[in-house]
Amino acid sequence: MKKSETIKTAATIGTGTGIALGGSSAAMGLATAVGTASTGTAISSLSGAAATSAATAWLGGGALAAGGGGVAAGTAVLAAIPVVGAGIAVAGAIYGAYKFFKK
Repeated sequence: MKKSETIKTAATIGTGTGIALGGSSAAMGLATAVGTASTGTAISSLSGAAATSAATAWLGGGALAAGGGGVAAGTAVLAAIPVVGAGIAVAGAIYGAYKFFKK
């Protein structure tokens, strides 16, 4: 396997692992930092359950009353992030194995 292929494989596996392990936290941090609750209040100024619900609803496309997916959709997004990350890591490993064993 060429050195460039090894680097691509390692980068893909590392990226996927990083997304799987920290993607949900990063998404909640982003929502808290830049998101706005359905009331117009910045999520960063909220605390506790209100902040968590508002950030999760923001990730889901906004509150149900505003036409978004609400907390349920946000929870689905948060649950999907590690799965996507793991898929990227596995795809990188399969790619690396293919390149390694290809003659």
